[in-house]
Amino acid sequence: MDLRPSPIAGRWYPAEAVALAETVDRYLDEAQAEAIPGETVAIVAPHAGLPYSGPVAAYAYRALRGASFEIAAILCPSHYHDDGALITSEHTAYATPLGEVRVDHGALAALQLALPDEPIVEIRRDREHAIEIELPFLQRVLAPGFALLPLMLRDQSERLTRALGEALTQVLRGRRALVVASSDLSHYHPQAVARKLDTEMLKQIEAFDPAGVLAAQESGQGFACGYGAIAAGLWAARALGATHSRVVRYATSGDRVGDYSSVVGYGAAVMWKE
Repeated sequence: MDLRPSPIAGRWYPAEAVALAETVDRYLDEAQAEAIPGETVAIVAPHAGLPYSGPVAAYAYRALRGASFEIAAILCPSHYHDDGALITSEHTAYATPLGEVRVDHGALAALQLALPDEPIVEIRRDREHAIEIELPFLQRVLAPGFALLPLMLRDQSERLTRALGEALTQVLRGRRALVVASSDLSHYHPQAVARKLDTEMLKQIEAFDPAGVLAAQESGQGFACGYGAIAAGLWAARALGATHSRVVRYATSGDRVGDYSSVVGYGAAVMWKE
């Protein structure tokens, strides 16, 4: 199997399987979130190093404990690669200390057919952390055997994100599918400014309003590095039957380390159908 090796194990999260599993499980156990009264279709989760954003992400992943999915589509911004507007991995599987997660290249081919005007560029030298950082949580909460549909967005315009949401719906409908929008919130503002920006973005997410997410970003009233990934995920979740969205946790890096002069915002949300 052509594995994508982890570039962040030992830096962004523990490199040893036992330590990583114990860390993720501890965050999940500590996340005392209100139960979701329905079937989870999608989540929004942050993607910083595990010690920073892991305790927030756990609130979204706790809603998935014991669930069984065939495929998890993870959408994120492209932090490193500018190979195309929409990018995926050429590898056949992602490796973490907890094992391997197979990339569903059949689903990727079907997605490309559903997006005839948007070539999905496959890359091999994949350094993107925003997909990989979600995998240990998925590996600890989901039943084994799920496949991965990894998508990195360089273009986060409404045109592409709406088209991606529609295409994902075509590809995932009829399957036991989960959509994960991987995104942090505001970056490197004082705590008071960050909270204002983050509150507006989370307001749009809880309103289940993908157009509102994009508008908040464009107007500067809110901020998320993966605003397009969030919008595409919300469009897909709505079309796949989700009827409710709830923000389940918010914090900043300042809340973790005690330095509030320049923080990054982290939010977790769950979309479900009754």
